[in-house]
Amino acid sequence: MECPKNTFEETYDVVVVGAGHAGCEAALACARLGLETIIFTVSVDSIALMPCNPNIGGSSKGHLVREIDALGGQMGINIDKTFIQSKMLNRSKGPAVHSLRAQADKADYSMEMRKTLQSTQHLTIKQAEVAEILTKSVQDNHMTIKDSSGNSENEEFVQKLNENLENKRIIGVKTVSGAVYFCKAAILCTGTYLRARCLTGEMITHTGPNGLMAANYLTDSLKKNGVEMLRFKTGTPARIDKRSICFEKMQEQKGDEKVIPFSFTTNPDDVQIDQVSCWLTYTNEKTHEIIRNNLDRSPIYAGVIEGTGPRYCPSIEDKVVKFPDKDRHQLFIEPEGIHTNEMYVGGMSSSLPEDVQYAMYRTVPGLEDAKIVRCAYAIEYDCMNPNQLYPSLEFKKIQGLFSGGQFNGSSGYEEAAAQGLVAGINAAMEILGRDPLILDRSESYIGVLIDDLVTKENHEPYRMMTSRSEYRLLLRQDNADLRLTKKGYQVGLISKERYEWVVQKEHMIRQEVERVSHVTVGANLKTQDFLERNHSVPLNTGSTLTELIRRPELNYDLLIELDTERPNLPDDVAEQVNINIKYDGYIKRQMKQVESFKKLENKKLEKNFDYNAVHGLRMEARQKLNLYQPVSIGQASRISGVSPADISVLLVYLEQYYHNKKEKE
Repeated sequence: MECPKNTFEETYDVVVVGAGHAGCEAALACARLGLETIIFTVSVDSIALMPCNPNIGGSSKGHLVREIDALGGQMGINIDKTFIQSKMLNRSKGPAVHSLRAQADKADYSMEMRKTLQSTQHLTIKQAEVAEILTKSVQDNHMTIKDSSGNSENEEFVQKLNENLENKRIIGVKTVSGAVYFCKAAILCTGTYLRARCLTGEMITHTGPNGLMAANYLTDSLKKNGVEMLRFKTGTPARIDKRSICFEKMQEQKGDEKVIPFSFTTNPDDVQIDQVSCWLTYTNEKTHEIIRNNLDRSPIYAGVIEGTGPRYCPSIEDKVVKFPDKDRHQLFIEPEGIHTNEMYVGGMSSSLPEDVQYAMYRTVPGLEDAKIVRCAYAIEYDCMNPNQLYPSLEFKKIQGLFSGGQFNGSSGYEEAAAQGLVAGINAAMEILGRDPLILDRSESYIGVLIDDLVTKENHEPYRMMTSRSEYRLLLRQDNADLRLTKKGYQVGLISKERYEWVVQKEHMIRQEVERVSHVTVGANLKTQDFLERNHSVPLNTGSTLTELIRRPELNYDLLIELDTERPNLPDDVAEQVNINIKYDGYIKRQMKQVESFKKLENKKLEKNFDYNAVHGLRMEARQKLNLYQPVSIGQASRISGVSPADISVLLVYLEQYYHNKKEKE
């Protein structure tokens, strides 16, 4: 595009493009670290917008929010202030998969985050569309990749790779109006707005979510700078007028009696509120018949949609087609807030035409007279292939340019916020001349998320799940502060007082675990009576409290009756004592696995290394390693197409390479 003549210029340390969940975390991190930061949004009224389900957390996502909070992010604090219902999911299972989920007041959540941004020093909000990134070339003699294989197919691949290897540096951005904002680093958090279009049956509108303006120019600028773009799709269900719903035909879903906050800084007493109810109902065969009869009018099945949709959040059309044996699907009717009558129909995303939507929604028990406030729609948008990023979320080809959120090919508010926070921290670290924050798979779900994005081939929107983590018993949501607060403190986003409390908490846990292991109870009447009341096997001889806690039917809290000298400990400390004792064997086993994992992660690889020089590697491995440029042997081992045999070859070569390098020095 040709921008209008506009001589307005400003200079900032950091430019953030997009003010969704990723952009807000990125901008707050940079500003709180003292950098002059400007955040761009197509609408100031859409800051931290929840265009889909207005909830935070859920399975695995609750882990991400806790980790964001432990690093000094804002999402957990914000939802604690604006939730209207809270539940701990998977309580019947082990602590590794317990996940907090809170229904938010959609409008309040957005307003509260906007207030936070507006009151943060060093942070400027600007309503404008960014049309271009501005870069300059940077000379780097180490960038050229050579081919010594003599294979024509590999020569062609290397030539194509080198065409895109001109190293660049971000220097600023330009808006649609032509104004220029110079910067030392920029962070792209464009969400679902790039060349967005919404589809409801045959009706197509070229807008972002909720009818907001799409960003139609930045894609071309990114392509000119060598960024490989993808086209993805997501969607959302209809919003129904609460007054038209018959809740008597549905099952009421209440929140937890005792609410647990997301943020480690929130006083638990402050979140014990009167909660609203959600409701459960189901589709039926009549619903499915209407959908099947109208598939030709669905953009998904009529071939109108170009983008790839999320596997783990399918539309109702996909559910009916792909699971024909299912005679019903769960639907959750959830309030969008306490100041609105709009109810979200969770589980029934669709892109079918409006008349079909009315027909299918009205077959659902309780929705027979439903009035649709906002129709369901699918949305297509441009994003980029995340294999172009380092684990710091900086572009390999464009120094100083970072990205986070759905622009990186992920889905979900929590995934976006986590990436935004890491991108913001690392943009700041680069400007301040400090080492980047790289979280690995053994220390956080955020590490798993980012490693999966930058290492694996992603052909659809990525969603976090507990099953993606190999070390999930160690990476529980309840111990996120113990795992990550120190890192947040080292970065500069966690106060000294908060860090010292976590150090004290660690000490209290260790001390109590040790004390309990030395407390013995005898096989007396009091003990036997306690065990009988709690359906536990009687003792034949004395036992330590540790041995009793490990029984499935008993726990640390219950045993206070036999533990007369127990110190008065905070609830979160007692929780850690119980988990550490009960799962001690499993935890130690996973810690040994982590030790092996760390050995490969600590074997670092040089940037822009030419893997064609490594004889013995298969051609596919050379190509993939040259393309992904892994930062460690560990990351290289997780790249699709790189076999264990290739890693063995690489390890031998690396040992010789560094030996020769040391001798030359």
